[in-house]
Amino acid sequence: MKSFVRAAVLAFSLGFAAGAFAQTAGQDLKNAGHDTKEAAKDTAHGTAKAAKTGARKTKNGVKKGTHAAASGVEKGASKVQQKTQ
Repeated sequence: MKSFVRAAVLAFSLGFAAGAFAQTAGQDLKNAGHDTKEAAKDTAHGTAKAAKTGARKTKNGVKKGTHAAASGVEKGASKVQQKTQ
């Protein structure tokens, strides 16, 4: 009889442990999915910020280059005007 009780306790404890593991594994998968979703959001926000910064720097660089070219054209035109007078 003691052998039967021991076997029943052992079987019950193994079944309980397997059930607890299954619940933990399921929750782990849900947590992993949530973490992946949050990481994708963070990546998208970082990409948008980098694109905005890059666009602003490009705009400022083009503006600076345009002003420098215009200044050079004015100097050249001034020299030509002086030579023709």
